[in-house]
Amino acid sequence: MVKVIMVQGTMSNAGKSLVVAGLCRIFKQDGYKVAPFKSQNMALNSFITKEGLEMGRAQVMQAEAAGIEPMVCMNPILLKPTSNYGSQVIVNGEVLGNMSAKKYFDFKNELIPEIKKSFKKLKEYADIIVIEGAGSPAEINLKHNDLVNMGLAKMVDAPVLLVGDIDRGGVFAQLLGTLMLLDDDEKDRVKGLIINKFRGDKTILDDGIDMLEEKGGILVTGVLPYMNVSIDDEDSLSERFDKKPLGLINIGVIKTPRISNFTDFAVFEQISDVQVHYIDKPEELDLMDMCILPGSKNTIGDLKWLRESGFEEKIKNFANSKIVFGICGGYQMLGNEISDIDNVEEGGNIRGLELLDATTILREEKKRTQIEGKLPKIKGTLNSLSDKKFKGYEIHMGETEGNDIFDIIAFNGNVYGTYIHGIFDNGEIVNTIVETIAKIKGVKIDVNAISDYEAFKDSQYELLANEMRKHMDVEALYKMLNESSI
Repeated sequence: MVKVIMVQGTMSNAGKSLVVAGLCRIFKQDGYKVAPFKSQNMALNSFITKEGLEMGRAQVMQAEAAGIEPMVCMNPILLKPTSNYGSQVIVNGEVLGNMSAKKYFDFKNELIPEIKKSFKKLKEYADIIVIEGAGSPAEINLKHNDLVNMGLAKMVDAPVLLVGDIDRGGVFAQLLGTLMLLDDDEKDRVKGLIINKFRGDKTILDDGIDMLEEKGGILVTGVLPYMNVSIDDEDSLSERFDKKPLGLINIGVIKTPRISNFTDFAVFEQISDVQVHYIDKPEELDLMDMCILPGSKNTIGDLKWLRESGFEEKIKNFANSKIVFGICGGYQMLGNEISDIDNVEEGGNIRGLELLDATTILREEKKRTQIEGKLPKIKGTLNSLSDKKFKGYEIHMGETEGNDIFDIIAFNGNVYGTYIHGIFDNGEIVNTIVETIAKIKGVKIDVNAISDYEAFKDSQYELLANEMRKHMDVEALYKMLNESSI
């Protein structure tokens, strides 16, 4: 029988994704075939499978931790916000359409058969399925048609671990308040509590844990420390966005309102003396050595924001002497014009930043494909990237044409653009870029820190699992699993 366990949280960014990843690696270490599952994900960071299907990156990261190939059945529903009021709805890796929040709320129960079908398919691959919830199960306005927290737990008869975030304060109120707002049958599903992101001496928590267990009637299964592991996250509350001190080399990623796939730049963070900054004020660009325009779920809207916030002139001046690199939507913004004749986003035409001789026409059909090969002969500052091997994936709604436009990369002096997500994950590419910047700046750094990024990520999953084993009652986890069956 396939065993199942579910991780829910008291709030967004309580650490559910990381805990699921850690559990996946723990069970893998113990010899089981493990798979992650999240019925509905809301995120702008996504991935393309080998079949050309789109899924949330959190489940990709968890699949890596489990040591298996990412499959779209791990995340049957993906919501990609296009505004504050609506999202693109992706089902089984394919775009269903754009819906307002209210329309989707009324519609989502029709997707329950798709969730069940995906879960059934996943059971064919796994001994253990580790499920991630979303937000909080105590959102009482959403409970009556919930399909991602307790609604899903009931659907698949899963025991639940409830995670609270002590780093943001009020963890006892988080956990007890959540339990208080659950129905009796929902509370009965909660078999363990986890206090996450603890810093300091655990003994000072002992009295509080005793009171928590007494008032909540549920054992605390673990007190997890604040862990320094480098693992992809996808939440808009990511700590990657926090302000950081300057490094020897500073890479500025412009934090547009609809930034997507910011995990593209995590590899730079692994190189000593390189600091990645997510910047939202034009004057911050003055301190950067390279500017990256990231992907976007609303390219035209984010381009307007660049213009209105004063970034346009800053980026153009920056490009006179330093490298500007656009990925996907950021690449489209660097061109002369974006045309939206099919009303994919906001309709009409908009002038681009005019740093690449390229024009983009947005199309309703989304391109989704994995890709690998060699970069073409490249001119300009980054000419040493020529012929370097790359591997990544494309996910965009638009076609770009113009002079010096290749299928892989476009270039003009200091300005570069590509549709390839993950292009920096190749060690030779990221090291070459950093080495070039260091030479321009006249500094010396060790740029050989990343030779095999996949192996590095695997080492981080091992570190995560080993740390979690030290601070969780793993025996209690297996007891929960043994009492579950689907």
